[in-house]
Parts: sequence; C-alpha cells; structure tokens
Amino acid sequence: MYLGRTASEMTINVNTIAIDSEYLKRDVKITLLMPEELISAEPFNLLVLNDGQEIENVRLAESLGILFETGMIKPVIVAAVHSGNDRLHEYGVAGHPDFKFRGSKAANYSKFITLELLPAIKKEIGIDDFGTSAFAGFSLGGLSAMDIAWHHPKLFNKTGVFSGSFWWRSKELGKGYTEADRIMHHVIRESKHKPELKFWLQTGTKDETADRNKNGIIDSIDDTVDIIKELEARGYTRPADIQYLELVGGTHSTATWAYALPKFLVWAFGR
Repeated sequence: MYLGRTASEMTINVNTIAIDSEYLKRDVKITLLMPEELISAEPFNLLVLNDGQEIENVRLAESLGILFETGMIKPVIVAAVHSGNDRLHEYGVAGHPDFKFRGSKAANYSKFITLELLPAIKKEIGIDDFGTSAFAGFSLGGLSAMDIAWHHPKLFNKTGVFSGSFWWRSKELGKGYTEADRIMHHVIRESKHKPELKFWLQTGTKDETADRNKNGIIDSIDDTVDIIKELEARGYTRPADIQYLELVGGTHSTATWAYALPKFLVWAFGR
C-alpha cells in the first residue's frame, strides 16, 4: 500500500512490502522509497538501508525529496529493511560472532540480503540492473552493511557507515583483549583489495565517552580511523575511495545521522 506524503516529499513514493524469509525464519518488512516517476533516461541506482524502521527519525524521505528537486542526486530507489527482534544476532560480521556470541545469525542475514531481498526488489519495481548499488546503516546496522558489501563487491559498490560498531570484538575487555581482536578490522586485514568498493564513514565527537586505550580519543573515532588505516593498507586511498566525516558535537543518535544523511546521499549518488 502507498503511504501518505507531505508537501515537502511530493517527489517520493513510499511503499511497504514484506518478504517471508527462508533464511531468517520471519516476515521481513521493507519500506521502498522511490521517485514519483520511474521513467528516466538515466539508469536507476539502489540504496539498501539497515534499520529501516528509523527512516522517519533520520528524515530519509525529506532528504530524498529535497535532493531530487534540487537536482543534486541521480534517480535512486531505497529499500529500507526493518530489523527484527533478533537484531543483535542478525547484524554483525558473517561467520564471526562477538565474544557474547552476538551476530550468530549474520551469515543468514547476508543470505537474506543477497538471495532474497535483491531479487524481490527487482521483481517489485521491474528493474534488473542499477548504476550504483550501495548498502548503508547506523551503528550495528552500519557494521552489518559494511560486512555484506565487503563480501559482495559485485552486488554493492559503495557502503556507508554512520557511527559504526567497529568495536565489535572476539574477546572481552580485561580477558586478553587486544586491538587485533576487533572483528571487522581483522576481516579487512586478512582480505585482498576489492577495487569495486568505495567507503563513506561518519563519526561524532560525542558518539560515546569510552576510551579503552586512554589516548584522549573516544573509541568510536579510534575504531573508525583504524578501519580507514586497514583499508589504506589494502590499497584504497583518500579521498578517491574513502570519505570520512567527523561531526563536532555529533552524537550516537538519529538526529546526528539525519544531519549526515544528505551528505552521504550526495556522495553515493550525486551528479
């Protein structure tokens, strides 16, 4: 069914579908946002977004409408995937649960995205190929998005991570933990360069207060900067392949992510 639109969002249609997922053993709600007119001389682009239940809080439709109307972005269709009760297990790094065994269903979530969601979207909107396909998310959803994009660069060529949970670790603090135990860092370090992929990363200086190594820099920033270092060690460069946005006063909140979202959309789909 089509949902109501405000005057400021008149270029955006919002449609809800559900997928009975074999891999997740649940009905997955998807909110699709797309330009009112799908007819375009340009190829359409795709954004898959984790934590789709937050789209109102991050003002996604509003940002899309403004950016479309001002000609700042190319045509893009957004598939916002709503998380379920098992979010802490479905999100994470596939095959690498953390020290509390969270992320134990991340491999199944990856299969849902690649084998169920993408075919369903193409069938729903009648488009087989996209120009750019990006995957983005917030916090733990950002970690999940990057992991899936990293392992499927033929399906996603860009990824966006807002306040990503790059602290995700295989050992508990105080029980033999070292920085080498951060899971996504390890995955990148043990992988080859994937030339198809580009990365957009965001943190806020007030994302948290924790500072594991007592260097005066909060962990959220330290962990993200270290992800960038791992990517650079694999051959990626800034700013061609990696964009980093650090917001002074930015918090771990939908308000900060809503502010940053248009910047990501222009980076991913800008003209």
